Amino acid sequence: MIRISAIVLLLALCLGAAAPPRTASERVVLAGGCFWGMQLVFGSLRGVDRAVAGYAGGSGRTAQYETVSTGTTGHAESVEVTYDPSKISFKQLLDVYFLVAHDPTELNRQGPDEGTQYRSEIFYTSDAQRTEALAYIARLEHQHVYASPIVTIVAPLRGFYAAEAYHQDYAVHNPQNPYIVFNDIPKMKILREKFPSLVKASAPFN
Repeated sequence: MIRISAIVLLLALCLGAAAPPRTASERVVLAGGCFWGMQLVFGSLRGVDRAVAGYAGGSGRTAQYETVSTGTTGHAESVEVTYDPSKISFKQLLDVYFLVAHDPTELNRQGPDEGTQYRSEIFYTSDAQRTEALAYIARLEHQHVYASPIVTIVAPLRGFYAAEAYHQDYAVHNPQNPYIVFNDIPKMKILREKFPSLVKASAPFN
């Protein structure tokens, strides 16, 4: 009986050692205009476990839509992206952020929306993210990808506050809304054209 137990234990240890190590998820908060479109785009990516619309850059006391909309809170409408780096790299997230999700040359605005709450900003959660984001911006500018200077801010994340429930997955729940039709659904077309391998099979607006 003791010998059998020892064999079972040995097999369990061997199987455990053979199992691939689990990759810890990582997180970054990205601001680039209205969070409806940002959440739609990043929630559609393979390797992204969660994309939550919310507010970053200000205090929790002022993290409410009506207050943030005044443009006086320091907050930016943002999306918190939780991702598996073994399935999607931070560089690929930056590709989508800079080349699909928004225009990084627009200062304190994005499309029809104006105000500091619509600014372009990367709220990093690690030094590695900071280094890679700055290098990516420098590369875009060196290659003159945009005719105007990139105004994206790169800053540490101090706090993220999820937006109200009715803002979550707004584009998916309101596909006929003119704002979504003209501003956000076209981003999905661009995403599929530029980075088809990154798009989940279940992504909306096929």
